[in-house]
Amino acid sequence: MPRFSVVIPVFKVQGYLPECLDSVLEQSFQDIEVIAVNDCSPDNCGTIIDEYAARDPRVQAVHLPQNVGLGRARNAGLERATGDYVLFLDSDDSYTPGLLQALAARLDAVGELDILAFDHIRTYWHGKGGPSQSAELFERAGTDVFRLQDRPEYIHLFLVAWNKAFRRAFFLEQGFQYAPGLYEDAPVTQMAMVTAERIGCLNRVGIEYRQRRHGAITKTPGRKHFDIFEQYEGLFAFLDERPELAWSKPMLFERAVHHMLFSLKRSERVRPTDRKEFFGRTADFYAAHLPDGFTLPGGTTGVHMRLLAKRSFRTYQTAEFAARVKRAGPRKVLGATSRVGKHAAAGLYTLQRRRPLDPNLAVYSSYGDLLPSCNPAAVFDRAKELAPHVHGVWVVRQELADQVPAGIDHVVRGSRRYGEVTARATYFVSNDGFPDDIAKRPGQIHLQTHHGTPLKRMGTDQREYPAAAQGMDFDRLLDDVNRWDLSLSSNQHSTEQWERVYPGRFESLDAGYPRNDRFYTAGAEDVAAVRDRLGIPAGRTALLYAPTHREYRKDWTPTFDLRRVAEALGDDFVLLVRAHHLDRENPVLDALAEQGSVIDVSAHPSVEDLCLAADALITDYSSLVFDYANLDRPIVVDASDWKIYSEVRGVTFDLVSGRPGDTPGTVATTEDELIDAFRSGRWRGAEATELRSAFRERFCQYDDGHAAERVVRRVFLGQDPEPAIVPPARRTPAPKP
Repeated sequence: MPRFSVVIPVFKVQGYLPECLDSVLEQSFQDIEVIAVNDCSPDNCGTIIDEYAARDPRVQAVHLPQNVGLGRARNAGLERATGDYVLFLDSDDSYTPGLLQALAARLDAVGELDILAFDHIRTYWHGKGGPSQSAELFERAGTDVFRLQDRPEYIHLFLVAWNKAFRRAFFLEQGFQYAPGLYEDAPVTQMAMVTAERIGCLNRVGIEYRQRRHGAITKTPGRKHFDIFEQYEGLFAFLDERPELAWSKPMLFERAVHHMLFSLKRSERVRPTDRKEFFGRTADFYAAHLPDGFTLPGGTTGVHMRLLAKRSFRTYQTAEFAARVKRAGPRKVLGATSRVGKHAAAGLYTLQRRRPLDPNLAVYSSYGDLLPSCNPAAVFDRAKELAPHVHGVWVVRQELADQVPAGIDHVVRGSRRYGEVTARATYFVSNDGFPDDIAKRPGQIHLQTHHGTPLKRMGTDQREYPAAAQGMDFDRLLDDVNRWDLSLSSNQHSTEQWERVYPGRFESLDAGYPRNDRFYTAGAEDVAAVRDRLGIPAGRTALLYAPTHREYRKDWTPTFDLRRVAEALGDDFVLLVRAHHLDRENPVLDALAEQGSVIDVSAHPSVEDLCLAADALITDYSSLVFDYANLDRPIVVDASDWKIYSEVRGVTFDLVSGRPGDTPGTVATTEDELIDAFRSGRWRGAEATELRSAFRERFCQYDDGHAAERVVRRVFLGQDPEPAIVPPARRTPAPKP
C-alpha cells in the first residue's frame, strides 16, 4: 500500500499534462501511486497518460467511456486509490519539488491527520504571482494539530480539492463524493474540514496553481456557473443530517454567500444578462439557510448581504458600480479602450469593411511577408487543385514584389488593394503572423501553420530567457494569438507546446506540415535534378550544414572550422552550407564558397530541395532536424555549445541525451569528433540508425505526404481532415541520392 495516492482528472490539457505528471513522478518521495483519469478528453491526453503508464509502473491510466466532469472523474480515481492518503491534483497544475517528502515528514512527526493542508502560489501565463491569501494562516499554524471548531479562522483556507492530503480512510468513512457540475470542490472540502478531528498545516508552497489565459472553466462565462447553488444546497443538506455540526452553519453560510457574491460580480463567470437572475437565486439561498442569530460580517460582504435580504438588485448594482469606481478609478471604468479596439476603430468603418466577406478569397503570408514558401505555399498549391474556387492572394514586401513567381497573385502591404483583400478575405494563412493593421472580422478564419517543431523555448516561455525575449512585445504576440482559429501541428510534442506557450482559444489541427509532403512525393528524378542544379558532383556525399540562429551572439560564426572539416573529409564529401536567414551576411562563408571549399546554399529559395539533395544533415539545434528526419537519412548533431545554448535560449527536451526519441543520430561535441563521425562511419552505423528510427516515430508523427490535403479539406472545404494519417511503417520517403 503506497503512502500517497495522487488522483489527476484529465480533460483537454495536453499542453500542460506532461509537466503536471513529471512534477509528481520526479518527487524525491517515491512511495506513491498516480491515478490519471482521462475524462474522455478529445485531444491527446489519453495517449499521454498511456505513455507514462507504460514507462512507470506507479502510473495507472484510467479511461472513462464518456465525459463526466471534474468531480466525478475525481470520484473514479478515488475508487481505485489504495494509498494511506489521497491527494487530488488538477492536470494543468504541478507540485513543487520536495512537497511529498515534506508531507511525509510532517505526518511522521505529528502522527496521522485527517487533513494536512499546504500552501500554493498562482502561476499566471505572464509570470508567477505573489503569496496566497492563506499564507499568514499557514505560518500561524506551525505544527499545531486542531479541529476547525477550535480554530474557526481556518475555514478561510483556500477551499479547493488540490491543496490538501486527505487520510483516505477518513474520506471514505464520511462518504464524501464530488458532485457533478462546477464548484464541486468547495462543498466537499468544507464537509471534510468540519468533520475532521485532526487537521494540520504545512507552511510550504506545494502547488503551482496555473491561471490560464484561456480555457479555465472559471473564466468561461455561461449558465454553468448557476451550478454553485446546487452544490451549496448539497452542503447544507449534509449539515442538516448531522446535528452535531450545527456549530458550523453560521461560518459555512457566510462562506457560501460570499462565494456566490464573488462569482456574481465577475464578468468572466456570470454574464451581464444573467446577473439579475443569479442575484435572485443567491437571495433565495440566503433566505432559506440564514441561521438563527446570524451576525452580518463587516465591509462590502455585509452590505451586499443586507441587499440580498431586501432582494434589491438595483441597489446592489449601484453599490457594486461605486465599488468598481473606487477600485479602478472612474476613467478606467468608463473610458478604457483596448489595443485591439483601437486597431479596430482605425479601420473597421472603412468602405471595404462594410462590405460582406468574400467566401472565396484567401490571403497568404510567409515569414512576415517574404516570398511564398514553407507551409503556406504548400497549402496554396494544394488548394488550387482541391478548392479551385478559393482565390489566393499573397502579401509581400515592396522590395520583393518583382521576385514573386509568375502566375501568383500578390499585393504589397499598405497598398489600396491590400486594404481591400484583407478587409474582405474569409481565410488567412500564415506561418508567422499578420500585421496589426488587419483587424479580424467576424467570420474570418485564421490558420497559423507555424514553421517548425519547437526544440527551443517559444511564446510566453521566452519571458524566462532574456536572450530569447530581446525585442519581443508579448502583449502584441498575444493579440495575434487571439486571431488564431486553427493551429497546425506535425507531432504531439508541438501540439502540447503550442497550446501552452500560446494561450488562446484556437483549435489544434494535428494534420502534419504541408511543406514536408514533398519528402514523400518526390521521386528519384526530382532528387537527381535538384543535385544537378546545385552543382553537386556525381558520386560525392552531400552534407547539408544548417545551423540555427543564436540570439546571444552579435555575429554568426560556425561552431567548427568549415575549411578544416571540408579538407579533412576529402573529395568523397561536399558541404552544403545554409546560414540562418538572420545570419546571411558572413564574409568567411562567402570566401570559402568562392574558393570552392563549400557550396553556399543560404539564398536557395527551397530548403525542402536542399534536404532532398543531401545524403545527410549536420545540424546543431535547428528545427530543420525534425523535417529532415522524414527522409530517414543520417543526422549528425554538432553539440559543441549545447550547454550554453540550452541554458541561455531554453529548450523543451534534451536533444543530446542519447535516449531513443530525444536524439536523432550521432552527436559530436568537438570538431575532431565531428570529423571522426564521418571517417569512422558512425554517422550511418547501427546505433545512429536505431536512434533515428525512434526520433522519426516521435516527431514525424503526422507527416505522411498528405498534410496539405488534410489542411485544405478542413479549412477551405469544411470537411474532416482526410485522408487518415498513414502509419509510419507504411510510409515511403523520397529515395536517397
